[in-house]
Amino acid sequence: MPADSILTAPPTLADARATLERVWGHTDFRGRQAEVVAEVLAGRDVLAVLPTGGGKSVCYQIPAMLRPGLGLVVSPLIALMTDQVEALKQQGVAAARLDSGVSLDDRSEIWRAARAGALDLLYVSPEGLAQPHLIDRLHDLPLSLIAIDEAHCVSQWGHDFRPDYRSLGRLAGLFPGVPRIAVTATADARTREDIARSLRLDDARIVVDSFARPNLQLSAVRKENASRAKTDAAVIDLVRQRRGKSGVVYCGSRDGCERVAQALRDAGTNAIAYHAGMEARDRDRRLERFLAEDGAVMVATIAFGMGVDKADVRFVIHADPPGSLEAYWQEIGRAGRDGDPAEGITLYGPSDIAWTLRRLDGRPMADEVKAVQVRKARQLFAMLDGAVCRPQSVRRYFGETGAEPCGVCDVCQDPPALFDATVQAQKALAAVQRLGERFGRGRVVDHLLGKTRDAQPWETALSTWAIGADTALHTWRDVLDHLMFEGLLVEDPNEGKPLVMLGDPEAVRAVYRGERTVEVRQVPARASGARERTRTGRNAALEAMDADVRARFEVLRAWRRDRAAEQRVPPYVIFQDKTLLEIALAEPGDLDRLAHIPGVGQTKLDRYGAAVLQALAQAAA
Repeated sequence: MPADSILTAPPTLADARATLERVWGHTDFRGRQAEVVAEVLAGRDVLAVLPTGGGKSVCYQIPAMLRPGLGLVVSPLIALMTDQVEALKQQGVAAARLDSGVSLDDRSEIWRAARAGALDLLYVSPEGLAQPHLIDRLHDLPLSLIAIDEAHCVSQWGHDFRPDYRSLGRLAGLFPGVPRIAVTATADARTREDIARSLRLDDARIVVDSFARPNLQLSAVRKENASRAKTDAAVIDLVRQRRGKSGVVYCGSRDGCERVAQALRDAGTNAIAYHAGMEARDRDRRLERFLAEDGAVMVATIAFGMGVDKADVRFVIHADPPGSLEAYWQEIGRAGRDGDPAEGITLYGPSDIAWTLRRLDGRPMADEVKAVQVRKARQLFAMLDGAVCRPQSVRRYFGETGAEPCGVCDVCQDPPALFDATVQAQKALAAVQRLGERFGRGRVVDHLLGKTRDAQPWETALSTWAIGADTALHTWRDVLDHLMFEGLLVEDPNEGKPLVMLGDPEAVRAVYRGERTVEVRQVPARASGARERTRTGRNAALEAMDADVRARFEVLRAWRRDRAAEQRVPPYVIFQDKTLLEIALAEPGDLDRLAHIPGVGQTKLDRYGAAVLQALAQAAA
């Protein structure tokens, strides 16, 4: 039977809270979860934008358990479906998934359970819903709701557009009267409008929670040059400083993933490469390793990550930056999902934005869409190279007008000095124009300094020759880099020998006329890497605890690791580190006291309670 029997009266928010405590071990909802749950329980459509780690899944899982019928969940990735279904099973919830990895016998059993009313949630892919036979079978079943996870995939304005998602709007007509809930962690106002229109959520309540992630410390480090070796060395150093912690390193290419992963392994890190060029079974094995092994570091392209709920990821490093603030926030959001301190570190440089724009230029999309995506890329790089609190910049981008400085990012802790570079910008733009947009950055700087080797008379006769001799070489490099980020200069790839050209004509004219001020940060001469974070939270608390608490925690982790290996599931679906640490600190002597620890629901108490108490007794022996 399903985890909750069908109620004779419509389910209430009180019923939902009771289910949350019984199944998940939490006494109340967080943020705006309760508003979303109440809407779905009442049979109304909702578009919910909740932060990564904000409990989006619970917003449809609990209503599916309480409302009569089967909850249908549309999810974009097999790994995501598998992760959620396994976690639900551990909590005693009747859930299943239909994808290419499910055998025919298992499919038959799933449909039998659905027809018998013994299934609460069924996860399918958008591609699966395109099959007529699946729709026909669903028509024969009462549906409690339809949930569309990672709903930003619907929108062409978003960062992870998937054409198959565009067809999900037809579900409104195929299943009239069934409430639908679309959830995502990243959608600006324009993307939200596109999601609602595409999914035909015309009368849906739109709930947008704060994008604040106060446990994340964000930083950005400008690359010294475009050398892969330099970038790889910086990544290795950053990971070495966080030795023994689980993390994710994002690279822009498959070759980059393999190269960086090998370099990290050579440096003694348990690094795992992951990208779309691998066979699906190989990727699955690597993902299982990352989820199961303590201190593992996944080196991946954006093929990895969506919805992967490894709670104890302590850092995310972008060796190559993503293409938009939406992608940045979602990928950074892999860290610190347990609420404990975590870091997001991005390495960036002018060659990265040039690569991003070239990639966009090669994609088949409407000119209007391409223009929006280019603007999104420039907004990301402006944030990375800017002097405004990073979380505040992101939150304002998503429409949070009241966002305040976070106080912990690199900009807040060490505000960069800015200088008015408007005059230098005017000189640089004029030099590029006078040189006919036919040279690269190095040659432009040499021209400004009057140091071009073997300069020809035509060049020395230009009004811009040596016009910047009073400015240091490194300052000119910083100015040109910043002009790239702002779109005042662009690079033509020119078959591997980039040429600097003028960017947006209106913006260039505004700088020439002095109507637009250009401020450039003075980059301090210091080693790459994020500021060492002041340790707070449970991880720091553990380090400061006495030996007995640490011993209990390690015994519990070893017990959990063995149970996870037996069941072939990630350790965190049994208990998260946060819950194990609470147990180690409280040292409950019986099941009643164990039941009061957050994260210990009734099913897990019944299944693991006695074994947890036995493990604690062994630690005390």
